[in-house]
Amino acid sequence: MLLEVENIAVHYGKIAALKGVSLQVDSGEIVALIGANGAGKTTTLKTISGLRPLTAGRISFDGKDISRMPGHRRVVVGIGQAPEGRGIFPGMSVQENLLMGSYARKRFNKEAELAEVYELFPRLAERKTQAGGTMSGGEQQMLAIGRALMAKPKVLLLDEPSMGLAPILVNQIFSIISEINRRGTTVLLVEQNATQALQLADRAYVLETGRVVKSAPAHDLLSDPEVQAAYLGGDLDTEVGADGP
Repeated sequence: MLLEVENIAVHYGKIAALKGVSLQVDSGEIVALIGANGAGKTTTLKTISGLRPLTAGRISFDGKDISRMPGHRRVVVGIGQAPEGRGIFPGMSVQENLLMGSYARKRFNKEAELAEVYELFPRLAERKTQAGGTMSGGEQQMLAIGRALMAKPKVLLLDEPSMGLAPILVNQIFSIISEINRRGTTVLLVEQNATQALQLADRAYVLETGRVVKSAPAHDLLSDPEVQAAYLGGDLDTEVGADGP
């Protein structure tokens, strides 16, 4: 098992954001985490990447307990994240943003690895000298994912990659996520578009108010009447904004 989250609890002050969440991600998988706003999806990813401290529970990665490991060290061991809202450096060029993704790596072939990202995202190659903040939302999302890939992660955490994008760009982003996985990167995906997330993923977890309430192969959840009623009838397709505290 590449990533194992065991019964984790996370608090914001006295507010319990996660209440015993457990999930597993095996090497080579795409695993989706779906749920309504406030369910704790973003908090789960932040906790895995070391941006939120655990109140209880355990996180293991690649056979090692990383529960108390600081976030910058988690990047080094192989956990990369493209955050909700993209979080690019708006005043830096596209290429400078990408190189920031490799800051924790002592040795790497800059030109070869930039070329790999530019092959996935030709639009970024066309705009490599352009300031990141002047690009469209879709281009900025590509940049956020490309920057995370420059860290050479074993698992890529993607938080709402389709948020705010036109449908044609959403399809393009999902196609790129599939290609990233095909090339060997494991993916843990939080996504507002539950239908597309479940169509893409191997397995999925449903999160409600800080708890996992369902887990199954993704195609099984697509046909689950409760999941269809709660998440596949349009509610998540129009969901915008932050996920929880």
